[in-house]
Amino acid sequence: MKRPLRIPRDRTALLSIDMQEEHRRDPRYLVDSFDRVLANVGLMQQAARRNGVMLQHCAYIVDTAAKRPFHPVMADGRSAFSDKDDPLTAICSEVAPRDGEALAIKAEAGAFGGALGGQLKAQGIEWLVVAGVWTEACVDATVRQAVDLGFRVLLVKDACGSGTRAMHQTAILNLANRLYGGAVTDTAGACRLIAGEAVDAWMTEGAVPLRYDFDNAAALYEAL
Repeated sequence: MKRPLRIPRDRTALLSIDMQEEHRRDPRYLVDSFDRVLANVGLMQQAARRNGVMLQHCAYIVDTAAKRPFHPVMADGRSAFSDKDDPLTAICSEVAPRDGEALAIKAEAGAFGGALGGQLKAQGIEWLVVAGVWTEACVDATVRQAVDLGFRVLLVKDACGSGTRAMHQTAILNLANRLYGGAVTDTAGACRLIAGEAVDAWMTEGAVPLRYDFDNAAALYEAL
């Protein structure tokens, strides 16, 4: 159900997850419509900078020397994705951190496996505006960790992406079904919220309100 929402700008951070070159240049890990995701993340970053909202960037970089169980590796022992020596782990220049903006390096799907949650709490952050890739993997893991830590999450559906539209849309629906304390909106709505305006945003009510199937998933996604 959509209800009016306003978020406190001084207690909000824009969290950009894994906006790295491999997702538009490595044929194995291309994100569907990544240019659109990049553009939307860029719009929100501009809004955040104009309105004094904190920007927190994350990048997935794997060092196989850490001996992570079951992690996929190539014949030469390097990580099958996001390897520390791969230049494609660089954050895309359009959405890269600027001077003074924080960058957290992570070696697992979720962004809150280390000290990031405590650091954000120490700065008074209550709301996280979440965007990035892949929706069903790193975005999903990060959102679930954030909720468990007591953050309110504003999930920006068209500023996230995955390997296909279906993978992305169903992942957003799965998160929306259990996004307790948070909300779902699009880039236009997020930019207005970052600017201090009130917006009608989708918020979950009850248990698993979005019962989707192959026929209605896209329509339910669009209605969020």
